[in-house]
Amino acid sequence: MQQAQTFISDQFYSKRIKDLTVRTIRLTDPETPIQTCAAQMAREQVSCLFIGRNISQIEGFITDLTLRDKVLATGLSPNTVVSEILEKDLVVISPESSLVEALILMFQTKARYVLVKEDGKYLGWISRTKILTEQSQGPFMFIQSVKEARHFSELKEKWEYMPNLIHLLISRGMKASFVNQIITTVADTITQRVIERVIKELGTPPAKFVFIVFGSEGRGELTLKTDQDNAIIYEDKANEHREEVRAYFLDFATKVSTMLDQIGILFCEGELMAMNPKWTHSLSHWKRNYDSWVSDASQETAMNYSTFFDCRAIFGEFNLLEELQRHMGSLIEKASERFFVNLGYNALQYEPPLTFFKRIRTEEIEGEKQLNLKKTMRPIVDLARVYALKHHIFDTGTIKRIQSIGNKGIFSPKEVQELTHAFEYLMSLRLENQAISILNNQTKPRNFLLINSLTKVQQVTLIEIFKVIEEFQARIKISFTRSL
Repeated sequence: MQQAQTFISDQFYSKRIKDLTVRTIRLTDPETPIQTCAAQMAREQVSCLFIGRNISQIEGFITDLTLRDKVLATGLSPNTVVSEILEKDLVVISPESSLVEALILMFQTKARYVLVKEDGKYLGWISRTKILTEQSQGPFMFIQSVKEARHFSELKEKWEYMPNLIHLLISRGMKASFVNQIITTVADTITQRVIERVIKELGTPPAKFVFIVFGSEGRGELTLKTDQDNAIIYEDKANEHREEVRAYFLDFATKVSTMLDQIGILFCEGELMAMNPKWTHSLSHWKRNYDSWVSDASQETAMNYSTFFDCRAIFGEFNLLEELQRHMGSLIEKASERFFVNLGYNALQYEPPLTFFKRIRTEEIEGEKQLNLKKTMRPIVDLARVYALKHHIFDTGTIKRIQSIGNKGIFSPKEVQELTHAFEYLMSLRLENQAISILNNQTKPRNFLLINSLTKVQQVTLIEIFKVIEEFQARIKISFTRSL
């Protein structure tokens, strides 16, 4: 464990963007020739030049990589106006955000630079390299090393090291939601590397596609005990090419999932994977899937397919998923009351493990009293989803959903705080328990927790959390299920 201590700089986790010196925004007009822009970047020694009419109307940016990939590599005339090549995916962050939040955002969006904005005004910009140098050898350098890994053995080694890193982060007090996002980012990055390798092996895909994830990975809430929940959406093709396209993507998905399983991100026991022909389809077919799930509005459908409302793209043409989500949004706006009744019923399937006398109810496993933490957290995930969909909130993360519900005035600030603290506490216990079972006991990560391993304070805290969950489930009975 001593060696792992070098992974953390305590000061790093207390720092915010405002504690760093942000760089001045260098701006040029969209009609400026590319050669003039390059000269300005060289003169001012910047690797990022922002494009816009004025400081409050930034349209995009160019970097040294933009010049390499879009000008030099393509032979584009240097007299072309810069608006033809600018990058439009601006990433913005508040100066109050922590460096941890900034790096998670940058890795998830693949951004090398972010604009710092406060009260509607841009204060400057900051690079990923700048933030990483603040941290030395922290977990984000680890993520960077995963991004740079290409060989199968390297990726497997990185995933196997995760329990060490997670145990250390939790023991140092990092919020569980940040730890979830770190695990999710590493899993996403490994999956992206595997997809790139399979495409290289099989050749260019015969259609545009997007690789999407569901469940805990879709919500950004991965733990060390995780399996694959993924699917593929590909663009609609003419009839004569449909079989060829489908055959490619099923072969592609099988190779991706098999490689991920060998790395340690295991096959889904319920076969919710792109390699299953049920979950690799054209965009129009996926739209029909959601049509039937929303219109069917049965309890069985709600239980089986609710996780499909927690989807997120990680590779390919993200606009394919965006179109599907717009379709999903329009369906939900017109959904029958029965659809929400059954989602509400789904959120009542797992009751908090409390006895009549408000003590923790356990399961007897291998002769010892244990608590299933995953099942215990399930009601919070489900209730956040049903309230979010009912009120047209399309965040996928549980905590983000709770906060957005609070912003709409549906939950009070106190209720938002209670649910958020409950979810964070349960997740911290779950992550720490999994890491210890791997590191100390040399066993596979588990969702079961030995009650005897908890202090009295922890047990009392759990009882209070379970009471909060009971109260919200009672509210769901009134708000959604009425007669249930």
